[in-house]
This record gives sequence, structure tokens and C-alpha cells, in this order.
Amino acid sequence: MSRPSWPLYLWYGIAIAKPPDELILDFDATDDLVHGNQDRRFFHGYYDNYCFLPLYVFCGSRLLVAYLRPANIDAALHSGAILKLLVKRIRQQWPNVRIIFRGDSGFCRWKLMRWADRNNVRYIIGLARNAVLERLSQRWAETSKTQFEQTHRKQRMFGEFSYAAETWDCRRRVIVKAEHLRQGENTRFVVTSLEGEPQRLYDDLYCQRGEAENRIKEQQLGLFADRTGCHDFVANQFRVLLSAAAYILMDTLRRQGLAGTELANAQVWTIRNKILKIGARIVCSVRRIVLHLAGGYPFKNLFAFALARLSVMPVSSFAFG
Repeated sequence: MSRPSWPLYLWYGIAIAKPPDELILDFDATDDLVHGNQDRRFFHGYYDNYCFLPLYVFCGSRLLVAYLRPANIDAALHSGAILKLLVKRIRQQWPNVRIIFRGDSGFCRWKLMRWADRNNVRYIIGLARNAVLERLSQRWAETSKTQFEQTHRKQRMFGEFSYAAETWDCRRRVIVKAEHLRQGENTRFVVTSLEGEPQRLYDDLYCQRGEAENRIKEQQLGLFADRTGCHDFVANQFRVLLSAAAYILMDTLRRQGLAGTELANAQVWTIRNKILKIGARIVCSVRRIVLHLAGGYPFKNLFAFALARLSVMPVSSFAFG
């Protein structure tokens, strides 16, 4: 097989010995606030500020896409094209892998779902509430409310029905979570092509997309992906890509160098502060580079352990792992 140019190949390459049975692709848009007169910055009503609207795609903790976009667009813009490209590259390597698209209601677009249906890609996507959905879910909402009034404890009811908006090409399965709290009704909807019990799909699969939001926070708060202060838009996209490259290195360190240690699940800023952002004296010779750490450095054993583990790994693992 010729080497594809798309970066996905580098992160899910042939160095992984056992093909995965399933991959979940998390798509999420976020706000990147700007405080100047940058090119293509616009006011966004939802975020109530001037910003960019970058799109991120994760597979587990692995970052696949970091795409800076202006804010005067649909949140799902280009997500269909990116999904097609990712699926094509994945199936070049693993033809039989099960692929699931996961996203919030901002990505619920019928053309994307139609393409997924036709190309054996499963999906579970949030669905914005409307009067029709509320009418179809009324019996679960009323039961949840009645039980709350009797017990004064949070109640959750799950159900499903077939639904198609006026613009959709066909009817699709919709899962309803009818929740009633002290604050009142909290009904949510999800459209999916997956089989399974509604509560399990909602709790164990759809709600896990929150992990992608945590990874975006690591990008912006820990690795400065939101420092897009250049006037030129392309320069700001390059800054986002530099942050993405830093994240890939940090995630590789976390998953492989620190696996099984106290920092195996640490946030990137914790790893930076404890493992990387430390004082040392560096001595270079012809044959080696020696780091002299302070004798009182509290994580010297952990540092040595991670360094020893990474030192014996093949170079390809840093790209493929």
C-alpha cells in the first residue's frame, strides 16, 4: 500500500499490530475568542463574542483534525467532507472496522446522515428539541414528572420513536431521555442508526462525547491553541496546527511513556508542570546529551521511568502509537 498523505495514517498506522474492532470519531466545534481585528473574525450569537469557530475531531484521546474556521458559518460546515476523507483513509488500512460518528446537535444534518447510511457508517448525534419531538415524547415526560412529584427525587425515563424532520430524506430512530429535576423538565433527544437499548446508548455511548470536550480544553488551556492573535487567518491556522502537534506528542507521552503510573490519566498541563517544565543543567558532548536534574526533584524516578520506556520504543511508535 502506498503511503497516504493524510496525517491520520501517521497516528493509526501499521505499527498497531491488532486492527481495532470499532472506532468512534468525535466531532466538536468550539469558540476561540479573539481580542483584535483578525482576518475572518466575526461575532457569534451563541458565544456572545467575536471569535473563530474551530472544528476538532478526536478518536479516543487521539487528535485527528484541528481545523480553524471563521465564526459566521454553520457549526457543521465541512464536517461531511472531513468525515468522508477520514473514513476513506481508515478503510484503506482496516476495511472491516466499525466506524461511528458522534456529535452534538450542531452536527445533525440529513445529508451527513444519508451519506453515513449509504456507506455503512453508524452515527449517534444530538437532536435539537422542537414542538413535534416534544409531542412524540410527551408520555415519557409526563411519567417522569409524575414520579418526581411522588418521590421528590430525580427521575429519568428513556424511550424511542421514528421521526423525520421536513427536510430529511427518510425517518430515523430517535432516542428520548425524559428527565425531571428540582429545576424542572430536562428532556433530550438523540438520533442514531445504532441498535441497542435506549438508556445504554445514551448513557454509555452518547454522553461519552464529553471526553472530546476535555481534550479540546487541553488544547486551548494547556497548549495555547487559542493564541490566534495574528492578523492573517492562515497564520492563525498554523498556530492551531502547532498546538495540535504539541498535543500529539503529549498524548503519546501520556499513553505510552506514563502508562501505568500516577500520571497515566493526567491533564497535559499537569504533565508539563511535573515532567517537562523543570530546571536542569544540560551538558552536551560528541556522543551524548546529559541532563543534570536537581537532587530534590520530586518526580525524578517518574521522569527516569518514562525516559527509559520511550528510549526503547521504535521511532515509528511516536507517530503510530
